[in-house]
Amino acid sequence: MTAPFAPPEDLQMLAVPPAGAWRASLVRLGLLALAYAALFYADLVDLVRVWLTSTPYGHCVFLPPIIGWLVWQRRKGLAGLQPRGWPPALLWLGLGAILWLLGWAGGVALFRHAALIVMAQGLVLSTLGPVVGRAIAFPLFYAVFMIPVGTEAEPVMQILTARMAVQMLWITGVPAEISGIFISTPNGAFRVAEACSGTGFLIVMAAFSTLVAHLCFRSMRRRILFVAAALPLCLLANGLRAFGIIYIAYHTSIDSAVVVDHVMYGGLFFALVLGGAVALGLPFYDRSPLDVHVVPHLPDRALGQGRGTTRAVLIAALALMAAPVGWAVAAHAFTEPLPAETRLPQVPGWTQDETGLLPSWQPHFRGADRIVIGHYRDAQDRVVDLAIILFAGQTDGKELVGFGQGAASPDGLGDWFWAEPAPAPDKARGDMLAGPRGQRRIAWTFYHVGGALTGKASRVKLETLKVRLLGGDERAAAILLSTPAPDAAQGARTLADFQAALGSIEDLADRSLAIR
Repeated sequence: MTAPFAPPEDLQMLAVPPAGAWRASLVRLGLLALAYAALFYADLVDLVRVWLTSTPYGHCVFLPPIIGWLVWQRRKGLAGLQPRGWPPALLWLGLGAILWLLGWAGGVALFRHAALIVMAQGLVLSTLGPVVGRAIAFPLFYAVFMIPVGTEAEPVMQILTARMAVQMLWITGVPAEISGIFISTPNGAFRVAEACSGTGFLIVMAAFSTLVAHLCFRSMRRRILFVAAALPLCLLANGLRAFGIIYIAYHTSIDSAVVVDHVMYGGLFFALVLGGAVALGLPFYDRSPLDVHVVPHLPDRALGQGRGTTRAVLIAALALMAAPVGWAVAAHAFTEPLPAETRLPQVPGWTQDETGLLPSWQPHFRGADRIVIGHYRDAQDRVVDLAIILFAGQTDGKELVGFGQGAASPDGLGDWFWAEPAPAPDKARGDMLAGPRGQRRIAWTFYHVGGALTGKASRVKLETLKVRLLGGDERAAAILLSTPAPDAAQGARTLADFQAALGSIEDLADRSLAIR
């Protein structure tokens, strides 16, 4: 009787890798993770802070343990794979490092947060190799949902939700009028706030439906169809929720408990929507979410199997992570101080009014180094508020543009709220603001950074990026003009007259920043 076939020694090693191979690879990954945490500690803390304090991203705190569980599902299959260093993955790590540098230079927290995830993926792939990487492809991909992105669409979502709700009100015979994100009925006025825009619901649904699709479907086609159906369902449900609140208030009272506690009831409603999405796909599921994930046989064609290559990957990974941080430290040495004081300009035909109008208006620029506000009145008794906002430099929490920064305060922090876009000059941003008792005002915002005047947030970020990346003057300013106005056209005429008398906005910004 012949002996059973025994594979060569190298094939046996591939089939059952020694425990030392995994142990050495995990030690290297742990060392890189410690360096990663030390270099980007501030951004990691900020990322977690966003998860804990921003409602749309509260679900992100559950994603790391979910990803850990997804990897644990694959543990038996992973034990049979050979981990090893993989130099090509350093390109992905380098991409993350560049993204972080761009985020730092442009003051874009989203880029820095995204870079943290990309670099973490690059560390795993460069240390464990493509075979292990393919085996844990979904957990690696699913990490992108830890990036706090999506609330940038809130203004669009507010308007969309308001329009959906008012259409449903008209269909059901409720008389309603809409102006931007404000809906009025005979017995009340309603504002579709940021929290009611449905953006947070959509972000959660994207992460939830993707996870369910992966766990409950084997077919990629079914997975895509499930996610594609879940997202519009979420949008429609949020419009229905806004409609329901107004409808109940119309037939009962604006003080109804459902209306007053609409955030709590909205959370319960959305939990039902999540359950509904699961139930909708139930007849089409072709696997149990608790099934043990089977790692398929993957041919090992990884490069860099020698000890020297492994050491080179480790050193290169450390260098790629340290390089952008070193650049940032060096470039920050070029900052210039602000002037000792900032004086309001004299405007021909307009006199400074010490009191202004009530309710008072003040823009919201968290972290600004100086805010100077003046009130001007002309012979026609028109009042214009001029605000000069100065930054010596921009860092986390001190950004010229960003969430909550601008002519109106975030929800609950002031008397004035953003209502809708308004007409403005080419180099300005226009906003209509709504205040107490139905009052409205228009505001023009001019941003000045890197010698450029603009009203576009994207241009501000680009100019900030250029200045910080190349070691230029980081001083920046925002000049805001605002006046009470029942409609945008009337307010725009008043601000145009004031701006003509004021003169060059660029010159005012340069004088305020002491830029020669």
